[in-house]
Amino acid sequence: MTNSKLPQFSESYWRDSCTVKGYEPLNADDEADVVVIGGGISGITTAYLLSKEGQRVILLEGGKLLNGTTGHTTAKVTSQHGVIYDELIQHFGEEVTRQYYEANNSALNFVKSTIQEHSIDCDFSEQDAIIYAESEQYLEQVKKEYDAYQKLGIDSEYLDSIPLDIPVLGAVSMKKQGQFHPLKYLASLVDEFVKNGGRIFEGTTASDIQTGPQPVVVTREGHKVRCRHAVVASHFPFYDGAGFYFARMHPERSYSIGVKTTMDYPGGMYISADSPTRSIRYTENNGEKLLIVGGESHKTGQDDNTEKHYEALCKFSEDVLAATEIPYRWSAQDLVTLDKIPYIGPITSVHSNILVATGYRKWGMTSGIFAGMLVRDLILDRENPYREVFTPSRFKADPSLKTLVVENADVAKHLVEGKLEMPDRTPADLGPDEGAPVTYNGKRAGAYKDERGQLYVLDTTCTHLGCEVAWNNAERTWDCPCHGSRFSYEGEVVEGPATDSLTKLNDE
Repeated sequence: MTNSKLPQFSESYWRDSCTVKGYEPLNADDEADVVVIGGGISGITTAYLLSKEGQRVILLEGGKLLNGTTGHTTAKVTSQHGVIYDELIQHFGEEVTRQYYEANNSALNFVKSTIQEHSIDCDFSEQDAIIYAESEQYLEQVKKEYDAYQKLGIDSEYLDSIPLDIPVLGAVSMKKQGQFHPLKYLASLVDEFVKNGGRIFEGTTASDIQTGPQPVVVTREGHKVRCRHAVVASHFPFYDGAGFYFARMHPERSYSIGVKTTMDYPGGMYISADSPTRSIRYTENNGEKLLIVGGESHKTGQDDNTEKHYEALCKFSEDVLAATEIPYRWSAQDLVTLDKIPYIGPITSVHSNILVATGYRKWGMTSGIFAGMLVRDLILDRENPYREVFTPSRFKADPSLKTLVVENADVAKHLVEGKLEMPDRTPADLGPDEGAPVTYNGKRAGAYKDERGQLYVLDTTCTHLGCEVAWNNAERTWDCPCHGSRFSYEGEVVEGPATDSLTKLNDE
């Protein structure tokens, strides 16, 4: 049964508390120095920075600006990315790991200086970022993480306890990290981008890129934009360019709720090393502290009951954080690369004038900002000390090879199982506000019946690479377990890499 404290449908606090200006779709052929595809944090940061350098930039967004993962984040700007640094040292050594840290720290410093430069009121504050362990198994990981911090010279502290009602065995704190309101911050960058002569087109889905000395971005409506450089910042790359990104990343969903509480929150940003993950921070909301509680990660399209993840966060908030009301809930999708480091740079070694920025794991605010900085330098042919760390063409046998095999075996498993499944339910078996795979006219299909009894029946074959989508009961969407495409119950694309809708099978 749904917890009465939870709102019935997802509503992001960031989207609710900030109005983002709208823009018209592209309706004719055009040209620019740079075309950026994707209106999230990496796309906007890239467009803003290049416009400051005098580049003629066009930004294309398939839906609405800041309505994807960027609008459904926990909005931390931090180099603390969970228990990661000890693992990176083991795989890549101290020098590469130090560069990974420095790159992310440069993004935090960029945010601070940009806020000051443009006097942006975006609720930014410095906070310590704390990883805590509740069990002996994860305590050992936290201790190793602290040792890694010391090797890398990261300003940090080992803690025996934290100022929350959680019985921890140990914790490590990374000092002076950041949190902010991402839409307020990025809305200001959008305004500056437009002032610099940049142009934005919403409701404009890019469907292909024609390669050559001057790439041509082709939209779903058939319009073409010629440019010197194209930047694919569309979360999952809509254009692969034979880079095989669909085989080198997997999508994960995670969940967040906005919590009103009676507790005197002590400040700080907290994340558990234990599983399932719990993430806790606060934001100012009309003079009060609204807690942002997140976690409950799983592979996209591979959970039969997504509603339970909100329920688990709600219970945690009641038990630990004295929750009195939960006015917001939302989820986000993150892409995880083979070695957990983002892919930022030329989409392949052959196509140096087409760049990609993707695979931020759970840390898109920081990684997306750094991506904009690195892409700017690559396009302007400037030196950047971190380009090799993030280059998409890298491949390390450890851990990439093992992960590649596991990830693609998982895709193959879901591809085959979905094709063989013949559901035992029919559309007539569904109750109000219920969706499920069904048998329809002798074939597998997906059906949703709304609260008024309206029925929507769809072909469940994902239009990206043909996997069978699964029903997401918390979001009322059809999600692809292979590469993370998501579709509304009416079949429209909610999230790529798919660009075409699911086929409707009924006319009701």
